[in-house]
Amino acid sequence: MTSISTATQHHFDVLIVGSGLAGLSAALHLAPTHRVAVLTKRAMSDGSSNWAQGGIAAVLAEGDSFDSHVQDTLVAGAGLSEPEATRFVVEHSPESIAWLRELGVPFSEEDGHLHLTREGGHSARRIVHVTDATGAAVQKTLIATVRRTPNITLFENHTLVDLITRNKLEHAVDAPRTANQCLGLYALDEATDEVHTFSAPHTILATGGAGKVYLYTTNPDTATGDGIAAAWRAGCRVTNMEFIQFHPTCLYHPHAKSFLITEAVRGEGGRLLLPDGTRFMPQHDERAELAPRDVVARAIDFEMKKGGFDCVYLDISHQGLPFILEHFPNIYARCLELGIDMSKQPIPVVPAAHYTCGGIHVDLSGRTDITGLHAIGEATYTGLHGANRLASNSLVECMVFARSAATDIVATPQPQPPALPAWDDSRVTDADEAVVISHNWDELRRFMWDYVGIVRTNKRLERASHRIALLQGEIQEFYAHFHVTRDLLELRNLVQVAELIVRSAHSRHESRGLHFSRDYPNMMAKAVPTTLVPD
Repeated sequence: MTSISTATQHHFDVLIVGSGLAGLSAALHLAPTHRVAVLTKRAMSDGSSNWAQGGIAAVLAEGDSFDSHVQDTLVAGAGLSEPEATRFVVEHSPESIAWLRELGVPFSEEDGHLHLTREGGHSARRIVHVTDATGAAVQKTLIATVRRTPNITLFENHTLVDLITRNKLEHAVDAPRTANQCLGLYALDEATDEVHTFSAPHTILATGGAGKVYLYTTNPDTATGDGIAAAWRAGCRVTNMEFIQFHPTCLYHPHAKSFLITEAVRGEGGRLLLPDGTRFMPQHDERAELAPRDVVARAIDFEMKKGGFDCVYLDISHQGLPFILEHFPNIYARCLELGIDMSKQPIPVVPAAHYTCGGIHVDLSGRTDITGLHAIGEATYTGLHGANRLASNSLVECMVFARSAATDIVATPQPQPPALPAWDDSRVTDADEAVVISHNWDELRRFMWDYVGIVRTNKRLERASHRIALLQGEIQEFYAHFHVTRDLLELRNLVQVAELIVRSAHSRHESRGLHFSRDYPNMMAKAVPTTLVPD
């Protein structure tokens, strides 16, 4: 790994924004041939990949098949998963696991073989994992590998401000999208409080999802939709933003911020119970606790509202302490810290925003609508997840598209961009009322939870749309007159993503997958993705 220059102008072959599984995988694939910069707005391990508990889906077991994995994904996607993209990911999943094993990821084994667990929506055991902390183990291995790999330069605590495109530089407002080109980006260096200019013929957005647009989420604080918002502002299409996956089981406790109880707990026999101990999932779906996440989340939401409960309970105590310690040591330890012994009592849980199924529209090589700009991971719409992501398909999507994007970049050289202008903040001042940002942030997340949550109505969406318009005006005025900060940049991006979610939800006149509308409770005969095009 090379050292970082102190200059405010940086030049590389490839810029990668995001240090999760997608971004670091792409960096490692590109490092043998390209000088790569990886920018991340906090520390290397602060993204969503590090939080993933369950595992990575791949067809490895005898008796399992690609066709079966594809079919499970298509069923979960409620008609909106694209068959070509789905098969592309599924058929490349085993080689992704093999690559991680070569790097040294210590996957859980049983009798000398990879231990495979099963999660909701899967018809077979195909989830490779590292006990109940897969993401953390994978990230630890990748970060260590990246830090000792030549040709990769790390820029921690660098927040994306915006992409630099040829159209923006030339003010070519009426130029077609296909003529546009990404030349680099501006990023705020928090160590110096300066905005630096980064130029490169290739840029990859691997910025993750937008779970922080909601009040309750399993996502880390970094999940603010930065790449989606920046790509939209640059002229990229976004698709299926109405499909926000709410994980059914987030730990309900005042001191447990965003702590997820993995789907594998239900996969290994965990049962969902009402406060009086009654099991309720069999009344909602014949697959009971192993139904896809959208079904389970809506069932929990229904029972909580019907009974006026603050939460429901997930019980795996019947499996006994030795089993729980072997399979879920981290969850057991965390729950015990909070006074919950999951080997003796059920865990209180609630649904929470978990995964952004839509995003920047890309092809099978991760190409966006703009030349020189790729996007991979949760920030994208690849066609895999459709109207609902199948459990443990996200991490493998990161790796498959990281490799395909890197392959495309190597095969498609672009000329070095021209000299780019420095960031101009000569006409702005320091903000004197930062409370405006914190207040707007809180207001946005609360009304998105209330109006654009698990169950939606036209009236709720209209209310959200009205509030978003007001916030956008205030935030744009703030952005135009004051020095940028990470909080301001994240809020600006969250409000933009919120608008895209609401616009997409408004345009879908049916209930499908993760989008459930009381005004349109039925599913239309034909499944059509929702694609928004910038003006």
